[in-house]
This record gives sequence, structure tokens and C-alpha cells, in this order.
Amino acid sequence: MNERHEPLGPMSGPQVLPCPLDALDTPCLLLDEARMDHNIARLRTRLRAAGVGLRPHLKTAKSWEVSRRLMASVHGPATVSTLREAEELADRGVTDITYAVGIAPHKLPRVQALRRRGVDLTVLLDSVEQARAVAAASDPANPVPALIELDCDGHRSGVKPGDSALLTAIARALAPSARLRGVLVHAGESYEARGEEALAAAAEGERAAAVTAAAILREAGFPCPVVSVGSTPTAFSARSYAGVTEVRAGVFVFFDLVQAGIGICTTDEIAVSVLATVIGHQHDKGWAIIDAGWTALSCDRGTAGQAVDQGYGLVCDVHGRPLGDLVVTGVNQEHGIVAPRPGSAEGLPGLPVGTRLRILPSHACAMVTQHDRYHVIGGGGDMVTAVWPRLMGW
Repeated sequence: MNERHEPLGPMSGPQVLPCPLDALDTPCLLLDEARMDHNIARLRTRLRAAGVGLRPHLKTAKSWEVSRRLMASVHGPATVSTLREAEELADRGVTDITYAVGIAPHKLPRVQALRRRGVDLTVLLDSVEQARAVAAASDPANPVPALIELDCDGHRSGVKPGDSALLTAIARALAPSARLRGVLVHAGESYEARGEEALAAAAEGERAAAVTAAAILREAGFPCPVVSVGSTPTAFSARSYAGVTEVRAGVFVFFDLVQAGIGICTTDEIAVSVLATVIGHQHDKGWAIIDAGWTALSCDRGTAGQAVDQGYGLVCDVHGRPLGDLVVTGVNQEHGIVAPRPGSAEGLPGLPVGTRLRILPSHACAMVTQHDRYHVIGGGGDMVTAVWPRLMGW
């Protein structure tokens, strides 16, 4: 590999790549490329065997280098959670994008600007008010396509899948300037499912909701070519995709401790971690202090309600091997407290000041959004081989 000089941290000067982890400033975000590639292949293989398409959600990665590995081609398809993501993808030549957050009317000029650039950008809505705003802002010569968001489990927003009056009212409000493209559902409550049967039931509930709503719209005379489902737990748990045209998922690219707690992955498949340094101790409390607080790890406590509480992250050695029951039990802005998880019989191992540790994320989406770049570990080893920027903003 040719030597390259790239900035590896906010306080570091140019470094020669590849470089060892001890050359990095801390805290910083690590990405195991081999694990990521494995995770992508795992879902892609599953969906290919089922004959259903993958429209990856890029909100977790927010990186071109990761996104181009997730998409079927350099043109898409893709799912995004911000128009900033859509604009960045458009700059890279991606033309098939779903903006999977309910549309705010003031954002429609940006939607139209992207469509004038040749991007087939689809918006999401769940009300007649939004549909009217989309229709009013739409160019009849280039009508904005919309998906109706469905609520299959009371998790968040969306139309109840059997509410034929509201579904058809939304579809009518889009015509004639805009157009209905289909329905979209996200089984957010699948994150609370425990066990194979509960996960399969969540996936079936998601599928049935989408298919039911699509049938209502078609019977009312509205075309519904897209039937879109997706969450990482249901993507790996569905037993049938009958009637579904595409699956969306995002966090599967990296996985995290929440997904491990659900049973969707193992800790050995988690592809991202934060590299941190031990900076002190409170020996009477059984604590080690690291230089990674909530600004590096996030405040997400997604495993708090699971059978095993992983705190603010599972503590590993510098090679990524978990250190028994060690977790990050508390965070301040720039400090993290490392200790055995509550109830553990283990004590704090020797962790001298200067020891490098890697912290696996409770929720990968929340951890990685704290950072502006990935330090890529090639081939599952301990050498940084590349630095990939992350996209920030809305």
C-alpha cells in the first residue's frame, strides 16, 4: 500500500497510513471494515434468497465510503433521514432516494431543487395537510412522489393501516400535482421484542400492515407500486415478504449492543467502537476513568431495559476483546467511568494510566454521530488503513 498522509484526529498532525492504534489521539471512532462487510453481506444474502429488494437506510453511516458499499449501485437505491444526506448523495450521482422522515412544508423547495437535478426523491407523509402542501409545491411536469407512512405498532407516527378513509383522503389530496408512490412502515417496537417468535411476530405485523394498506389504496383506484418495510430486527426475522417490494434497514451495517441483546447479532459482529485512554482511577470506588464521555459515546442507554445492561458501552481491550463484565457505568462531557456492571462479582482489572481501551456502542447510530470521521481498521486487524469522513448536519 502506498503511504498516505491524512489527519487522524482533531488534535493530531499528519500521520502515515497505515498506522497503529497507539498513534491515534483519543477519543476517536474506529470502524472494522471486515466486520462491516460481513454484516452487509449477511443481510444482502438473506434478502436475495427471499427475492425482495434492499433499500439501505444510510442514516447510521452518513458516509459515502460506507454508503457505496451498502447500495446496489452507485445510483442507489437509498434511504435517508435528512435532506443534507440526500444532497450529498446527489453530488455523488445517486438518483434513487427515499427521504424517510415526515415532510415539513418548508423543506419542499429543497426537495424540488433535488428533483430538478434529476434525483428521483420520494417524500414521506401521514396527513392530508402534508399531502396538500406537497401538491401545492409540486411541479405538474415533475410531480413529487410520496409514500404514506403507516403505524403498525404505536411506536411513532403514521396512519393506522386499516384507516381507509384517511388513506384515501391523503391519496386524493396528492392528486393531480403530486402522486402517490406507495406505503412505508417501520416496526420500531421490534426493538422491544425478545425471542425468535416475538421477533417473527413483529416482522409479520409490519408486513401485514403494509400489505393491508396497499390493498385498500389499490381497491380505491390508486396505484401503489411501492410496499416498503424495514427495521434491523424485522429484516433478520421475517418469515414471509409476500406483497413487499423492498426492505429498509440501517444499523445492521455496524450492529450494536442493543441488537446483540435482542439476539440479532453477536458482540463479535459489532463493527464500530470508540478508542479511549485510561486517564485516572478512583480505587476506593473500583473505577477507572477514561477520556471518552458523552461527547464521544453519546448518552444512549438502549440496553437499560434488556436482560444484560451494558451501560454506556461494553469495555474491550485495544484489540477489541471484551474485558469480562467491564462497562462504562457513567459519563460526563469528557470523562467516562469504567467499572464492573452492577451485580457483577468481578473486580476492576489492572488498567494503568495510558491503557488503550475500545468501547462498543449501546446504540451505534447515537455513538457514531458524535464523530466526524471513521478510522478504518482494515482486514479486522489493529492497523488504521484509511480515514473516512462522516456527514454532519440536516
